[in-house]
Amino acid sequence: MKLLEDRILRDGIVKPGNILKVDSFINHQMDIPFINELGREFKRRFADSVITKILTIESSGIGIACIAAQYFDVPVIFAKKAQSLNLDGEMYIAKVESFTHKRVYDVILSKKFLTEQDHVLLIDDFLANGCALMGLMEIVKQSGAVLEGAGVVIEKGFQKGGQMIRDMGVHLESLAIVENMTDDSLTFRGDN
Repeated sequence: MKLLEDRILRDGIVKPGNILKVDSFINHQMDIPFINELGREFKRRFADSVITKILTIESSGIGIACIAAQYFDVPVIFAKKAQSLNLDGEMYIAKVESFTHKRVYDVILSKKFLTEQDHVLLIDDFLANGCALMGLMEIVKQSGAVLEGAGVVIEKGFQKGGQMIRDMGVHLESLAIVENMTDDSLTFRGDN
């Protein structure tokens, strides 16, 4: 998606350790008209899929998922990274390793919000090693729901996650795929 690639080149910051900061427009400060275009693009790419729920993981994927959900006219549910007092009843639980935080989380979703009648689209901001999507896929599997696909804003194509998810037969749509990233530049894979 050229609009996204241009914005990453203009406002993204590459940090050592294969970190791409897009916090000025996607995942800290959110440019809502811009993210609205991302949501519209996810709807276009999954137009032929029956979607009843959008599932993401806290916290950076929530805003993107909410805006995308407007185009699908479905609720957003998100897996929490910590048990809290307001979570009650039975839970789906999966382990997720965070690339940026270098930590393993148990992600939790109440069973009352995802059932075998649901058709689920996963949405997240980044895809690197695939751990977050794999955790969300595990939750969908536990629920018996149908996984319709996964939409990612930025995929790090030089890391294993995207290929691993595609090899599992999942319909994965990445709006921008970073092919190479060095401390002072990045290039994109074509055909997004």
